[in-house]
Parts: sequence; C-alpha cells; structure tokens
Amino acid sequence: MRFQIRRSINNIYTAASLDDGRIYTCRIKGKVMKGRECEYSPAAVGDIAEGNPYSADEALIHAVLDRKSAFQRWNTKRELNQTIAANQDISVIVVSPLSPPLRPRFLDRAIACSSGAEIIIVLNKADEADDDAYETLRLYSGLGFRVIYTSSVSGEGINDLKSAIMGKCSAFVGQSGVGKSTLVNTLTGSGQRIGDISEKYNRGRHTTNHSLYIEGDGFSIIDTPGVREIEVPFEDLQKVSEAFPELPAGECLYDGCLHQGEDGCIVPELVEKGIIDGNRYESYLRIIDALRDRKPAYMRNRKSRG
Repeated sequence: MRFQIRRSINNIYTAASLDDGRIYTCRIKGKVMKGRECEYSPAAVGDIAEGNPYSADEALIHAVLDRKSAFQRWNTKRELNQTIAANQDISVIVVSPLSPPLRPRFLDRAIACSSGAEIIIVLNKADEADDDAYETLRLYSGLGFRVIYTSSVSGEGINDLKSAIMGKCSAFVGQSGVGKSTLVNTLTGSGQRIGDISEKYNRGRHTTNHSLYIEGDGFSIIDTPGVREIEVPFEDLQKVSEAFPELPAGECLYDGCLHQGEDGCIVPELVEKGIIDGNRYESYLRIIDALRDRKPAYMRNRKSRG
C-alpha cells in the first residue's frame, strides 16, 4: 500500500493511503530505513511511502520513494540533513519587511535549501513595507525569482498568491513571525495557531512546531515550522551556485570553478563592474565557507542520530 505523509512528530506519522483513502498512524519498520541513514528523519511531510496496515488505522512503513523535490536544512544539533517538506511543486519563501526585518542573507540560504521546486518569494505584511524592502526584492525579481506582495490585513496580493499555487502543492517556509501561519489561514481557513512578535528580539514566537499538510480549495500547502536561523544542507559545493543564477556557468577558465577568485575566474570582475550584486556575492561566499567549515561525515557523532 502507498501512503502520503501528512504529519510527522517524533517519527510517528499521520498518512493518507493513496489506495483506500483512509488515514493511518504509521511507524517505520525497524530502527533505520535503508538509504536514509544520513538524514535526521527518514520520512517527511509530502513523502510517498510504501507499507502495510496491521490494523484498521495503523500501518508500518518499510520504504520511502524517491523525492522529486525537497526543502532541507542542516540540523546543527544532530549534524544531519533534515527534510522539512518533500515533493512540493513550489517552495514559497515568506519574508516580512520590518517585524521581523527582511534579511537578504536568510533569503539566500532559504533559496539554496530548496531543490527541484519552483521558488516564489512572498513579502508578507506589504502594508508595512518601505522603499528599501521593495528595492531589495526588485533585485530578486530581476534574477528571475517570482515575487508576490501580500497583506492579510488589507488583502493585497492574496488572490495573486492563490492563483500562483492553484493546482499545486506548495511548501510555505520562513522565519518565525513573518505571518506565515496567518497567510496559510487566509488562504485555506485552516485555523492554524498564530503567535505574536517578541518585542525584546523583534523575532516571532514559534506557533507551527511541526510540518503539516493542509488541503485548500484546489491546492495543498505544507506549512512548516518558523525558524530564526537556517543553514544550507551539507552537499556538493558545486550545487550552491544553483541558488545564484547570476553566477556565470561555464564562462570561467576552468570547469568546476567555485567563483572565489580562482585563476581564470571572471566573477570578481563582474562584481567590481556592478554586473553581479556585491551583497549577493558575499552571501554566496559565506555559504561556501560555512559548508567548508562543517565537520566531515566521518567525524560526526553517530550516536546523536535518531
């Protein structure tokens, strides 16, 4: 039997059967799933799994099918990749202009955490936006990223966003406090819990504490927990450039150039001329450096997994 994971808490999964339509509480058969030994959790919301029921509403999962897309982050405590959402058509990265403030470096890392899915950047609380926020996001729009401005207060952009995700499965991700859960409520009427902003730190209090699959009218949303910081998952350094479409592909002297000013690298010259934005380039270099500084796999604490 095939299942779609709808909720995941402490390796206990709520899943919808794609065969009989029933909802099952599922657990993983055995302690470790083959092929997922290097992940924080073997299955994520949105995954398609195979397994067998052992009661009217319980089942054992013995395999998770290959993903077409994912949003992953690096779990610093466990030193493992953690998949937040899987098999989404769109990764909707929600930011806000002031509370909390728009952080381009966070946005760059979030883009790099998404693979295999279209990316839409949503500036929520657009009624609070200043010229700096609009100027920042014009840069991303110019790079080919779709940007939508929304406000749950004024209703601005809600229909545009609903139209963009119609017929699709979208994973909504963002910092705590950007109004992501409010936005999801507005789109779906799901009644997700909403928090306020911590005045001391100008950051949001967590309201969604696990990913959740929500069905809307003609679309579906994977609502993910708000985060304060995000780190790019551990992978081939060459893949980082996929999040930076302005970096030239194949134009440097040597194949596999990481665009850090190596011999024959043209990127520093393009930055100097203003063809590539200097802040975006700095963001790219910081991601590369962070991945290089990460402890190699053979040195990580295997006992911390689970």
